[in-house]
Amino acid sequence: MLKPVIITLFAIFGISTIATGQSSLAQEVGIIFGPVVFQSDYGQRNNFDTNIGNTGFGVGIVHFINFSANNNRESFFTEHFKVRSELSFNKTNLEHFGYWVEREKFKNLVQHLRAMHGSSTLVNLGAQLEYSPFMKIHDFENTIGGFSPYVSVGFQVSYYNTKVDSRLGTLGLPENTFPKYLTPSDGRPYGFSSESGVVASITAGVGVHYKLTTMSDLMFEARYQGFSSDWVDGLNPNKDLYKENKSNDSQVWFNVGYIYYLEF
Repeated sequence: MLKPVIITLFAIFGISTIATGQSSLAQEVGIIFGPVVFQSDYGQRNNFDTNIGNTGFGVGIVHFINFSANNNRESFFTEHFKVRSELSFNKTNLEHFGYWVEREKFKNLVQHLRAMHGSSTLVNLGAQLEYSPFMKIHDFENTIGGFSPYVSVGFQVSYYNTKVDSRLGTLGLPENTFPKYLTPSDGRPYGFSSESGVVASITAGVGVHYKLTTMSDLMFEARYQGFSSDWVDGLNPNKDLYKENKSNDSQVWFNVGYIYYLEF
């Protein structure tokens, strides 16, 4: 199952290696890190306690292909776009939060939900196209203390490992499992699954580069990542019966980065 990840890894870094040999291209490398808000079938959607409680942490390395080298002919594309490749890791511990869990304290109806917990670990590999609409790349590179806002779109391939458990005992037994997770779903015997797999995703982000020194930047970014599967968190109740769980898993990563310019 790691084959698609390995192929994508060689493809991205192969492109980067070829680009290094082109004198018209500049290279940047960096590290990014920050909290990851996982949006899944755990907890109540759009609930503050769920968003805060199901927050993990991510870290990654990034590589930029900068087309705005000094000997490159200036154009709108070279002065406003960069290609960014990324290898990152994030992990989130997951619990049920929100109204349906809190009211059980009084009615003793959903103790199984309070006892259910899990985790999702991802290794992400992908690429994005960054567009800086307000400032030319050359102007930004020569303005220490300058800000360059940007938007980005891209794709990623992720290897995920998810675990689901209950403090009441073995999941799958009626006395330990909330009823809707006992129904078969999407080829699995239950609406939960501890498993590993490969999943694709699309990304969209907004951020800003800050010119720290001649050869380095700081980066601040908020990025959405929508997965092509609903099993990344380990929960996927049968969608024909439980319409409230129709959305695939996603996450929002708020990261800070340090970027260093390489000289070739």
